[in-house]
Amino acid sequence: MDVACLTPILNVSDMAASFAWFEKLGWKKLWDWGTPPTFGAVGSGKVEIFLCLGAQGSRGGPAPRHADNDDTGGVWMSWFLNSPADVDAAHALAVSHGMTVTQPPTDEPWGVREFHLRHPDGHTFRVGAGTGSA
Repeated sequence: MDVACLTPILNVSDMAASFAWFEKLGWKKLWDWGTPPTFGAVGSGKVEIFLCLGAQGSRGGPAPRHADNDDTGGVWMSWFLNSPADVDAAHALAVSHGMTVTQPPTDEPWGVREFHLRHPDGHTFRVGAGTGSA
């Protein structure tokens, strides 16, 4: 098997609000399907995320118990940026838009500077970049 691409699908409660949320962070709405839209995609560079209205995965609700878990029940994924300075800039942008940050920029012992950003439907994004020390 040789996978050429991987596109996560997020279950969202509001397509327009989700497109707008991503656009505040610099992502672009790539397309939508349906009238009104029930499926679509946002993109940043070569990366895409599909959005599905009320289906194809969980959103909110109980999550498995773990010491580092925040009990959102949503999807977790990592976004890797080019530098720790880009992480700090993305954090500042998220804060300027009043978005939910659940962990401020932190230099982790595994050599990544990251912050945690939560989508309104409970999905969490670990926004990070390598620090060159690990």
